[in-house]
Amino acid sequence: MNRITHLTPTRFSNLELSSSLLQGLQEAGFSQCTPIQDKALPLLLRGRDIAGQAQTGTGKTATFLLATFQHLLGVDDAQEDDFDTGGGGVSGTTSEAAETHGAPRAIILAPTRELAIQIHKDALALGSHLGFKIALIYGGIDYQKQLAKVKANPDIIIGTPGRIIDFYRQDAFSLSHVQITVLDEADRMFDLGFIKDIRYLLRRMPDPEQRLSMLFSATLSYKVTELAYEYMNNPVLIRIESEEVTSQAIEQLAFCPANEQKLPLLVGLLRKKLPQRSIVFVNTKRSAVFLDSTLKANGYKTAALSGDVAQDQRQRLLADFQNNRVNLLIATDVAARGLHIDGVSHVFNYDLPQEPEDYVHRIGRTARFGTSGVAISFICEEYAYSMPDIETYIAQKVPIHPITPDLLVETKPLGQPCRQTTD
Repeated sequence: MNRITHLTPTRFSNLELSSSLLQGLQEAGFSQCTPIQDKALPLLLRGRDIAGQAQTGTGKTATFLLATFQHLLGVDDAQEDDFDTGGGGVSGTTSEAAETHGAPRAIILAPTRELAIQIHKDALALGSHLGFKIALIYGGIDYQKQLAKVKANPDIIIGTPGRIIDFYRQDAFSLSHVQITVLDEADRMFDLGFIKDIRYLLRRMPDPEQRLSMLFSATLSYKVTELAYEYMNNPVLIRIESEEVTSQAIEQLAFCPANEQKLPLLVGLLRKKLPQRSIVFVNTKRSAVFLDSTLKANGYKTAALSGDVAQDQRQRLLADFQNNRVNLLIATDVAARGLHIDGVSHVFNYDLPQEPEDYVHRIGRTARFGTSGVAISFICEEYAYSMPDIETYIAQKVPIHPITPDLLVETKPLGQPCRQTTD
């Protein structure tokens, strides 16, 4: 199997990063740049805006966090030098001004709560020696606690657009001193209908020439590129592996089962492949609940994740999955983005997605951080029409494998639990 080159020869120590940032990188186990970091960081560290096309798992989060931290450190150093020489500083951009007005200096926007949480976790690790105050803001939980964090004058706000706008309209903070703006997974912002919220926030920040802006997206579509040029300062467009929509590290294959064969085939493949950690994607909550209950009855340690699962329960489910208390995560497309879970060896499209882009995001849950993975799709009677569009989008044919008798396993009907397997 072909594998993409995950790291470049460029070392972080050769970039213009502070010793405190290099220490955080070393403690996190990072020494060499990924392709997106190699191309984007030299530009960002010189103050150039960038719009980057990169899939999740390619190091884009570290890219914008390192650039954000270093830019803020550089501004602080410049202000100290200006103060030492008796200068008055730059009006409207100093830390003192930001604190006086209760204004963050950096805003990092993510489309989902899960992605915002992961970015915050990475920020705490990489910035552990910097002393910046970072607030995590997202909907569905801890309203008053998050409001208090915003009012405590953080340097950086990481969050989802809706909750950030909610607090902004309460005058909990100002956007007038923002020096850095990050839009992560911009294409997903469009998909989820957040683009009006994004424009609302960007219009209330300083002009693009007065801040460093970064945009990352799985695809630099026309609408995403238009957004970049409208609200950024002549951004440099960076495309990683522009010839490949999906990673070569993912082995893609498909089966063509009848609807009644899907469950026996899934169990047969699980028994044959013996994956330690897998995600099974379905299109509806009803399918997720049914599959979760049925696989549990057949001895598998499963959990179902859909859009109406409460945030605290969702975090518990994901923790169980990460810690192998659950081996199979059954999910609707709410889990296709923003989840950074190591060691997912197999992704099953039990239901083919109805949008080609969702296929790419789903299978991108495997083969992360330089590993390889397998994506298995069921071209069933109900969703078979999606495959031609998917193959056109990814510019390749997905090989179809025969369904041999040994792959169709008799399953226990719902309501007859048995001892859980260790598969």
